[in-house]
Amino acid sequence: MARHPLLAQAFALSNAGRNAEAVLIVSRLAGEGEPEALYTFGEMKWRGGMVPQDPAQGRDLFRRASEAGHPKAAHYYTNLLANGVAGPRDWMEALCRLRKEAGADRARKQALALIERMDLDDSGDPRAIPPAEALSEAPRVRTIARLFTATECDYLKAVAEPLYMPSIVYDAQRRAVRDTIRTSDGSTIHWAIEDPAVHVLNRRLAAATGTSAEQGEALQILRYRPGQQYRNHLDFVASSENQRDQTALVYLNHDYQGGETCFVKTGLKVKGRKGDALIFRNAGPDRRPDPLSEHAGLPVTRGTKFLASRWIREKRWAP
Repeated sequence: MARHPLLAQAFALSNAGRNAEAVLIVSRLAGEGEPEALYTFGEMKWRGGMVPQDPAQGRDLFRRASEAGHPKAAHYYTNLLANGVAGPRDWMEALCRLRKEAGADRARKQALALIERMDLDDSGDPRAIPPAEALSEAPRVRTIARLFTATECDYLKAVAEPLYMPSIVYDAQRRAVRDTIRTSDGSTIHWAIEDPAVHVLNRRLAAATGTSAEQGEALQILRYRPGQQYRNHLDFVASSENQRDQTALVYLNHDYQGGETCFVKTGLKVKGRKGDALIFRNAGPDRRPDPLSEHAGLPVTRGTKFLASRWIREKRWAP
């Protein structure tokens, strides 16, 4: 799709730091129905920064760009219909759209094929979940063998591959620096790129934890190479009004050495097989952090560890 010359000018202005002028051009072109401008303005509204963040408006702009023929916007809108983020959820319509998209896009075809292998109800929820095994009551830790299939694990690794970035935090001067606690690389599958196959895997995690999919933060895929680790930490978020109540991890491979998940206060160590889930609570009934939930991802000594991680809040987290 050829880029409108005024849109190219807007990108040049933004690169030069003249963001207000760039936004004016993009918003005007979007108002005229120009497909790439609709998509670009949708991205701006979705992410915030150059304009006030408004996920609902971003989603609607993706819808309009999709109707104007923009393929990436069409995928985003299908994804958001599937997960119900920033607007109504329509699983059956999302599946219908995905089937059409699969005819022209290999990645969408793979997502559809994965879904068609699953035993789902008409809402995209799993009809059954494997039984959980208790590993500990204090802290409360459960494991579920083969919650994800090997094919599903490989699919998540493939989706994550182009998106890896070093784990970062901000120092006292608000500079982005490498996180010294978590030295892995992370790939966040945020809601707009959470395709319907990834979404139903998140719904399976929700069923396994007795929560709704909307309570989960965006799924993260973590990659630990030799020497990388996640040092002792709590997943509890101090002073949050919507607490990280549970953590769900799925081991996406097991052909590595080291890298055990260790609960440092009790000495419990877990190294799951490919597809196994580890679920634990971060807070007690009083909403206070459970100190026994302090844990670490021990250093990988050989090979590469891949882990899917989803933090689950007390109540709805998705916009």
